[in-house]
Amino acid sequence: MIAWKSYPDAPPVGTVLGKVSYIPDPGTLSVEVAGFPVLLAQVNGQIYAYVNACPHQFLPLDYRSAQVMSADATILRCTNHAAGFSVCTGQGIDGVGQGCELDPIPLAQQADGTIIIADL
Repeated sequence: MIAWKSYPDAPPVGTVLGKVSYIPDPGTLSVEVAGFPVLLAQVNGQIYAYVNACPHQFLPLDYRSAQVMSADATILRCTNHAAGFSVCTGQGIDGVGQGCELDPIPLAQQADGTIIIADL
């Protein structure tokens, strides 16, 4: 099973998460879908989505601040304890994030820029 699907209240494939135009490039956007936390990130037009729960303590990455992306747009940093994760892979690469990883959510983009949860 894909890890994000094992979370309580995980939304089904096809669920709308927003529009590409809502996400700064580079930048992040935190959304909740029926209580399920999702962090969307955009770098150079590429969109990534992760369960917005730091695997170190399961708090949202943006728990203390909306600013979770590094200035060079390569790291998502948990604002609670500074764990660092690769924007592109979700792998823990810094601090207490090492050895952990964010749970990615597969995406599809529709012609009108709507982002939905995809099926692998």
